[in-house]
Amino acid sequence: MVKSQYVSWSEIEITVQVISKKILKSSKDFSSISTISRGGLIPSRLLADLLGIEKIFVDQNTISSDSLFVDDIFDSGKTFSDVISKATDSSKLTFATLFARRGVSYPEQLIYGEQTLDDSYLVFPWDKLEYEKSLK
Repeated sequence: MVKSQYVSWSEIEITVQVISKKILKSSKDFSSISTISRGGLIPSRLLADLLGIEKIFVDQNTISSDSLFVDDIFDSGKTFSDVISKATDSSKLTFATLFARRGVSYPEQLIYGEQTLDDSYLVFPWDKLEYEKSLK
């Protein structure tokens, strides 16, 4: 059985605040947010509101290097690898996540809210039903 940890909405809101402060300190300007529909859409919307970014692009084949890429967790690095290959200039892409898996190597472009406590599967409010279905 895989260990799991449920993440609450209040934890999400606090973590989004932490990320937005880190992004503002970076002094980078973003024309948009890019994300994937599974996992990144809700954090993207919350960050867009806090950062005053109006455009959110979902599941794009090409990602502008002046777009902030947002996901819920940096885990194995697979999503990052997929995204970086779609970036117009991979050296300028910023990748933001709510959580980063403790014990893995992070790319320098990563901004995250907090590290996971262990290797538990994080269950976000937006994937709770899917996760619980998978247990049956």
